[in-house]
Amino acid sequence: MQINLSEMLSNEGQHRQIDAIYEPEVYRTAGREFPILDKKPVHFEFTNLGEKKLLMKAVIELALIIPCDRCLEDVKKSFCIETEREFNMGETEAQRIEALDETNFISGSSLDVDSFVYGEILMNLPMKILCRKDCKGICNRCGTNLNHGTCDCDTRSLDPRMAKILDVFKNSN
Repeated sequence: MQINLSEMLSNEGQHRQIDAIYEPEVYRTAGREFPILDKKPVHFEFTNLGEKKLLMKAVIELALIIPCDRCLEDVKKSFCIETEREFNMGETEAQRIEALDETNFISGSSLDVDSFVYGEILMNLPMKILCRKDCKGICNRCGTNLNHGTCDCDTRSLDPRMAKILDVFKNSN
């Protein structure tokens, strides 16, 4: 969805609220896909500050299904992202690049809602997702989810420097 900002730039001091739909049903990043649940329309508030400057406030509310980093079970992660940005719409594309302005979601006088929300979610994704604090993960030998039970795998950790000696003993039998 695109929001046309040119009308808001014409009247200094104008304040406008817009609810826009974030259209994707799946959030894709780095070869991974996360289903989107419970998404609400993105709430925008725009204020014309004069001299072709806009103040934008946005509230994004949605939930993603992300696998637990230890046991791979699905975890529902809810997001409520509130952001505020000021844009100088009088700047050229070259001036934005030179200033390292990361407004790739604005093209001309249009704001791309999907691109904006994608970037905000990306910046707010947690480094690690756990199904619970004491998640035991999965067995690195057989793949059993250790939260649901145990397995009969040998869990002794051997010193990796001794691996060659262990191979000698295995081959001698």
